[in-house]
Amino acid sequence: MKLATIRTGGTTRAVRLDGEGLVDLGFPDVGALLGQNGWQELAASAAGTTYPVEGADFAPVVPAPSKVVCVGLNYRNHIQEMGRDLPEHPTLFAKFADCLIGAHDDIVRPDETGKFDWEVELAVVVGSPARRARGAEAEAAIAGFTVLNDITCRDWQFRTREWLQGKMWDSSTPVGPYLVTPDELPGGVRPALDVKLLVDGEVMQSDSTGDLLFDPVDLVEYVSTIVRLNPGDIIATGTPGGVGHARRPERYLLGGETVVTEIQGIGRLENRVVKEKSD
Repeated sequence: MKLATIRTGGTTRAVRLDGEGLVDLGFPDVGALLGQNGWQELAASAAGTTYPVEGADFAPVVPAPSKVVCVGLNYRNHIQEMGRDLPEHPTLFAKFADCLIGAHDDIVRPDETGKFDWEVELAVVVGSPARRARGAEAEAAIAGFTVLNDITCRDWQFRTREWLQGKMWDSSTPVGPYLVTPDELPGGVRPALDVKLLVDGEVMQSDSTGDLLFDPVDLVEYVSTIVRLNPGDIIATGTPGGVGHARRPERYLLGGETVVTEIQGIGRLENRVVKEKSD
């Protein structure tokens, strides 16, 4: 299944893609759906109002996750381009719900940064509570996958040894448009998918999730050891090589660009970069 959250009539609705239509599932968003026991059956059998895909206004696929855990340095080629050694353990940082925007929303470039960068990422969406999950339990906790662009203020990221301040800017991180369940993807909960990011039509990143050091199941196991994972939580699995910060000369988003972030079998984000309006 492909599930999404759309904005309509001043509110949001969880929907299922069905041909050229989006079927209302009876819940305000995908996060609320995932909180229900037997959500898969509820989503598959729902037959509510149908909205057209054409012109749909996609909200973040989960608008208000209890946590967004992100992984740095998880593709071999990106680790090499950043001049680092392969890590023994996942490198974690966080985002917050206020960072998230929809699949076609504008990315707001803050005035405070001069180094605004892109990062295509496969994101895991959690579908059941998980704490110290291992093996089959960790696999079963994965509801599906979505697309995320981990937009980063590099100058703020590297002010200190901690990355959080470069990663958590308001209204900066597109996620969506769909949550795709593992049964629809080659490799299932360990999918091998092409990932790509373009800026104004120019390919900046192109790789496969098969290059991940720590796969989605590894990450559910690791993160759930530290903190409980709740339905709707998101784990961003890291980005491949081709980021602007590693280019020579460095290249960043200045405002006015169109950024396309896409993953095979899941979907496509297309966002305009806009400069932040003064209050």
